[in-house]
Amino acid sequence: QLVESGGGLVQAGGSLRLSCTGSGRTFSRYHMGWFRQAPGKEREFVAAITWSGSSTYYADSVKGRFTISRDNAKNTAYLQMNSLKPEDTAVYYCAADYPSGTYYYTRVHEYDYWGQGTQVTVSS
Repeated sequence: QLVESGGGLVQAGGSLRLSCTGSGRTFSRYHMGWFRQAPGKEREFVAAITWSGSSTYYADSVKGRFTISRDNAKNTAYLQMNSLKPEDTAVYYCAADYPSGTYYYTRVHEYDYWGQGTQVTVSS
């Protein structure tokens, strides 16, 4: 089970940090991803991190503004979001992928478990 927190309303240019906490003792074995979905749009990839934290990946739209990280001792992944823009408004989801070969981190169907989502609203 994955539970996101940290969403909210923020003005453009502001920051938020999302957290995703997993239950169980196997969190550290999973790659973690963050996705978002705006009203009327498909769910899109935002960022991903490998199980060890050694590699991170970002969508071009957030590169340089967002940072993904994880603390396996706390079973938690984070998404630090800076310089937020109104177009970042969406429901943000975290997802877990058990490694099995190539990590197609942008693909929704790559992931085995999803959180319930947390709303992020950026006002102009």
